[in-house]
Amino acid sequence: MQKFLQFFLIKIIIGIAAIVAVVFITQTLGQALFTKTSLSENEQNFVLALANSGLALAVYIFLFRVYEKRKITELSTSNLFSFASIGFVSGFVLQSLFVLIIFLFAEYSILHLNAINAVMPAFNASLTAGFVAELLIVGVFFRLMEEKLGTEIALIILIIIFAIIHANAKNATWLSVVNTALQSGIMLPATYIVSRSLWFTIFMHFAWDFAEPGIYGGINPGNNINESLLTSKISGSDIITGGLNGPQNSIQSFIICLIVSVILLSIAKRKNKFIKTSWKTHNV
Repeated sequence: MQKFLQFFLIKIIIGIAAIVAVVFITQTLGQALFTKTSLSENEQNFVLALANSGLALAVYIFLFRVYEKRKITELSTSNLFSFASIGFVSGFVLQSLFVLIIFLFAEYSILHLNAINAVMPAFNASLTAGFVAELLIVGVFFRLMEEKLGTEIALIILIIIFAIIHANAKNATWLSVVNTALQSGIMLPATYIVSRSLWFTIFMHFAWDFAEPGIYGGINPGNNINESLLTSKISGSDIITGGLNGPQNSIQSFIICLIVSVILLSIAKRKNKFIKTSWKTHNV
């Protein structure tokens, strides 16, 4: 039984199930309790986003501290501020670059500046996505795959999974599939590989999802957000604007994210942050 529980695929299943379960329970109980309050929809979603993020973190830390009998260094509070800051700024700057190129080579115009509370729907959705998604994808799935199979193979598996999942997504194009595989299958895991901190990855995802629809008024295919700080008009060639898939699925997004990914992985390789497969280590 001990060997069975320590098998990396079983650990992945248990880790994902535990986090998904606590988020499901939090959503269900929260929505039931909110019917008895006078909170607005944005306020309700804000409380749920905080609860989902906090409880997902707590479950991850408790589960793997007990399960793997180790200190959870990837969520160390000693580097929380530094890596969270780097991650948030990186995600925000990347989205800003995509929009800047649309402004220069297509059309991006600001029609209206809205009240600051217009960013709340995007903030709530991106907070949950940043924490929950990256704990599941990078913290559980990628980390355990990498420990067993090595960094290169784990990255290849993640790339293939994201490409397959998004190939039949609504409005999918070859560029949107390639971009998703690059961003979620290489770039975000690369932030973890180079830093060995999930804070970098979580806050980069958070800022990425927040800035695109919540600040610049662009389409984010993962979020159904209708409010933003800037009411904008985006038009021009789909290859530059991303079309119905938003700026993150434009050609400039692919080029910039590819460069960022290569830089991150090169630094990680130079600093010996890559994990070898067990058979390679044995043969050495």
